[in-house]
This record gives sequence, C-alpha cells and structure tokens, in this order.
Amino acid sequence: MFRGIDEVDWASLRHAYGSAEDVPGLLRGLASADPAERQAALDGMYGAVHHWGEVYDSTLACVPFLLALAVHEEVRDRAGIVELLVGIGDEGGARGDLAARARAALRARAGVFVRLAGDADAGVRRVVPGALVRFLDPPARVLALVRERITVERDDRVLLALTESLGLFAQRSRPTGDVHAAEAVRLLAELSKPPYGPVLRLAALGQLAGCAPELLPADLVPAVVRLLRDRSGQGAPGGQAYDCPGPDTLAGRLLRLRPSDEEGARLLRTLHSALGSRLADRVALLRGQLTSPSPLDRCNGVWMSAGLFREWRTGHPEPVALIGSHLGAAEGRLHDAAVTVLVELSELAAPAADHLHALVAYRPGLRIRHGERSAPTLGGPLKALAGTGDARATPVLAEVLAGPVVPDDLGLVVPHLGRAALPLAPALRRRLARLPLDASDVQRRAVPLLSALAALGDAESLPAVLRLLRGLPDGLRRRDSVTEAAARALGAFGGGAREAVPDLRGLLETDCAVAAADALWSVTGDADAVLPVLLRELTGPTIDRRRRAAAVLGRLGPAARPALPGLRELAGSGDAWVRATAASAVWRASGEPEGLLPVLRSTWAEHPRTRTTIAASVAALGPAGTPLHDVLRAELASPRRHRPDAGGHGIREDLGLLRMCREALAGQAHR
Repeated sequence: MFRGIDEVDWASLRHAYGSAEDVPGLLRGLASADPAERQAALDGMYGAVHHWGEVYDSTLACVPFLLALAVHEEVRDRAGIVELLVGIGDEGGARGDLAARARAALRARAGVFVRLAGDADAGVRRVVPGALVRFLDPPARVLALVRERITVERDDRVLLALTESLGLFAQRSRPTGDVHAAEAVRLLAELSKPPYGPVLRLAALGQLAGCAPELLPADLVPAVVRLLRDRSGQGAPGGQAYDCPGPDTLAGRLLRLRPSDEEGARLLRTLHSALGSRLADRVALLRGQLTSPSPLDRCNGVWMSAGLFREWRTGHPEPVALIGSHLGAAEGRLHDAAVTVLVELSELAAPAADHLHALVAYRPGLRIRHGERSAPTLGGPLKALAGTGDARATPVLAEVLAGPVVPDDLGLVVPHLGRAALPLAPALRRRLARLPLDASDVQRRAVPLLSALAALGDAESLPAVLRLLRGLPDGLRRRDSVTEAAARALGAFGGGAREAVPDLRGLLETDCAVAAADALWSVTGDADAVLPVLLRELTGPTIDRRRRAAAVLGRLGPAARPALPGLRELAGSGDAWVRATAASAVWRASGEPEGLLPVLRSTWAEHPRTRTTIAASVAALGPAGTPLHDVLRAELASPRRHRPDAGGHGIREDLGLLRMCREALAGQAHR
C-alpha cells in the first residue's frame, strides 16, 4: 500500500497548513486497526490535504496511495477513502492546474473503481457509483456497468447510490447530446414505477426532476407523499448509529450531526432542489412531510422548510404553522429542529406565535438555555416569539429579567419588539447601571443591553451609559466594541444626550471616531465638529472604517459637501460595499444623481449585499430618489431572496431590505 511513500519529498510539498511532512503519518493512520486513529487520520486529510475542497501538490501526491488503500480489503473504513477521492476529483470543486492533474490521475486509474463496484463491503459499493460517472470512460461503459450493478445489487442503499449516479450521468451527458443520456433517463423512468420499492422510486423521481422533468407523473406530489408513507411503514432506517459517542474528531462530529434519517433527508432534499421554483408543488410536498405519521419524516420536513424559506419569499405561512404545531414534541430532535428554524425566521415565524407563546408561558424551563460549559442564553422558543415582534413576549421577558438568572443575550431580542418592549426599559437600565466595570466579560454583558436601550431610545438610561463609558479602562475605551455600542446608544437618544457631548468629543481621536462622530451629529447637529474627523476617516487604514465614514457623511446630507471629492474617489473604488455607500453619500450630499445612477444600478445587480445600503439612501432622499424607484419595485416583485445562500441571517437581511424598499416607495406616494 505504501510502496514508494518514503521516496516522496513530502517536506517540499505543501498543504493548507504549510509543509506536508506529516502526510505520510496520516496516510498510514488510514490503515490503522484503531478506529479512533483511522477517524483522526481522515479528519486530518480533510483538514489539511483537502481543506475546504482545495487541491494542493501534496493532495496530488496522495492520490496513488489513497487508491492503493481503497482496494486493500484488510483496510477498514475504505468507503471514507473512496469518498475523499471523489471529492478530490469532483469537477465542481477546486480549480487550477493541480486540480486538473488530480482529476486526470483519477481518470487514468478509473479501473480501480470498476473493481470496487462489486466489493464485498456495501459501504464501498455505496460511494463507488459517483466515482464511475466522474472518472470512467467511455460513457457506454459507464452506463453498462451501472445498469449491470442495478440488476445484481441487493442492498437498498447501494441501489439508491446507483440511481443517483444515473441522474448525475444524465445531467452530465444531456447537454452534450450524448445518446446514452436518453438511455439513462429511460432507466430512471423504469425505476420510478412498480415493482420497485418506495426508496428506489423516490430516488428515481428526484433524479428525473433534475434531468427530465417532462417525464414526471402529473400527480407527482401525491405520489411522492404515498411513497414516503410506504417507506416509513416499512421501517425507514433511523439514526441510532449517529447518536453514539464515537471519536471526537471533525469527521466524527460531522457524522453525528447528520439527520437522524439521513437517507430520507437526501431523497427529499434532492427532489426539493430539482423542483426549484415550483413553489406550489414544494409547499404541497412539505405539507405531506410535516403531517406524516413518522416523526422522522416530519423532522426532515422541518429542515426542508428551512431551505425553502432561505431562498424564496413566498409559500411560508402554511409550513410555518405546521412547524409550530411540532413545538414541545416528545421527539427531542423534532422539537429542536422546529425551534431552530423558527428562530431563523424572525417575523416570518408569526403563524407559529400562538404555539411559541403557549410553550414559554406554560413551560418556564424553556425560557433559558443552560449550557454545560457556557453562560446561560435565552431559550429558543422565547427568542423566536420575540423575533416575530409579538407583544406577548414582553411580560415573559420581564419575568426573566426579574429572575435569579438573566441571559446576557436577552437584550438582543428587544429591538424586534419595537415599542411593545418599552416596559422592559427600567429593568434593562438598572441592569446596565449595576454592571461591574472591571468584569472580564463586560463586553459580552454590556453590548446587548446597550443595543436594547438604543432601540428603545431610552434617554433615561443616559447616566448608566455614561457611567459605563467613563468607567472603562482607557485602552478599552479607545477601541472596544462596548464603546461603539455606547456611542450608538447616545446617538439614539438624540438631543436628550447633550450631557455626553464632551465624552463623544473625547472619542474623536480614537479607533471609535466614526461611531463617536455619528453620535455627535445626532446629538448636536453640528457638522463643523464632525466633518474633519470624517474626512480623515475617508482615507483611514481599513476598508470598513472608510465605508462607515462614507455612511455617516451620507447622513449629513448637504452639510457633507466639503467631503464630495473624497466620496467621489471612493465611489470609484474596487470594494462594492464601499462603492455603493460612497455613491449614495455623494447623491445625498449633492442632490445630483447624474453619473451615479450607473454605479448604483450595476452595484445593485452585481453585489446583492449592497442593496440594503442603497435602498436606505433612496428612502432618505425622498422625492429625489425617484430615479431608482424602478429598481426597488423590481426587488419587491421578485419572489426570490436577494441573498439566498446567506442562511438565517440572509432571511433577516432580506426582510429588512423589503421593508426599506416599501418605506421608500410609500414615502414618495405620501408626498
């Protein structure tokens, strides 16, 4: 297996963390008799040699040894090795000369995967089909081999992998007009019908949806739901194997994080992905999943719903209400999944608000989450209820604030409640006033409180904010996030914070200068006091400081005219966010959109993360923002989220963008 391994100059090769001299040890570890050592070695290979899907010269040097390990029957866990090889050679992965050479090396040795297609280890047979489609030529040979394996294979999971490989084969071959693609599609159509079992039929339907949707049955969703129930009735494989402790390695932890019914999750995820924008079908399918008699199907349905919500702006009310009905479920995984998804949804979780309120009202133990090794945090159900903006969260939060244990992150949910959270202000104020300034965790405890009081505009907390600001050690006060949060709170108090003017002026020569200038402008409206600082920060040492300075100058409007040369220069910079912020500021300061509209339109289209910044500027411009109203209307009409790949944060950001667009257009309509 390791013939020639010592002849490779590993020290001269590189991986993600530098010299690859440790790679021979990892390769030998893959052949160890100790399961923990094998798992740690695989972890090391992914962490260093194939880090984030990259291919290094050491990765290329590993390929012959990995292939030798894969065919050596005495080696345990060979499926993981084959899976690693598939990842290294995946055309959707790394780019560049080394990646191309790795793929070429695997294609040259593709006979290894032909041999492994009939391996005695079902785990190996499950991962080989993907390698055959990627690395074996010609297509006729690939198709013949996959078809043969389908006829002789008896393991359902291997049959599932073979079916998925047919779909991959068809997707890769169809665009080129390869005649073999039609045969692969025909085989999938056969596998989607009786007498094949529900698992194989579900897998075939998912692959057909991706490569030949015209062949899907007219009653696709009812058919899939029936097959799903049939599968569950036959005893779908659960996830007991993933609940065992196992080695504490990255690969081991990822294994334990897989869904309890990984096979079901994969089947339905494939189908949802292939259905794409067919939202009515996807919502109907989710309804079937979320109302299944099987808790495993319902749990998978919850996670599938999250994928829909993150990408699309419509179709959520019914699935959200069904997810809410699973709160407090006896099956811990189902309850935890429901809570996790609802926390992500912010105001979109409103259809589940009654269930959330019942949970936090009658099960007080769920209001706070006590970590074994971390500080207490606000419980997910209460966090989700507050995220909807439901006023019923306020008295519950008040009870938590009055209790013996108050999570430090409680203040972070207050902004979602708006004025409904005003009754919490006195307790939040007292808590800030009592915060020990010499505490090692002062930042973690103070910032959420300051954020909450700023959102409430609670000027009565001014003494507590000044106590904190003045009591911090000088080093922290000049650069700490607590100082910036305190400055933002003072700015939110506006004219009610005039007592803080000397303190804010004292911060104008620190790393917190932009936040201090922003607050000083809000409190005094004195442009002469802040312009010199903001002009200096426009050429500051970091992109973030330059962007933030441009944003504050935009708030100054016409008073920022002296900064126009610097802003115009930034509007032509390379960073999209800086460019959008500076161009918006130029428009707000000059009142003249000429020359800026092409910049803002192209940045909006090419860099979605800038859209909230641009929309906020258009809203602030009032009637002068009309030239970009067509862009805002198009955004509101789009069914897809502007950053569908940004997870739960993307949902909240997208909701904010939509609010800003509506505000800008409504403001124009009222003028």
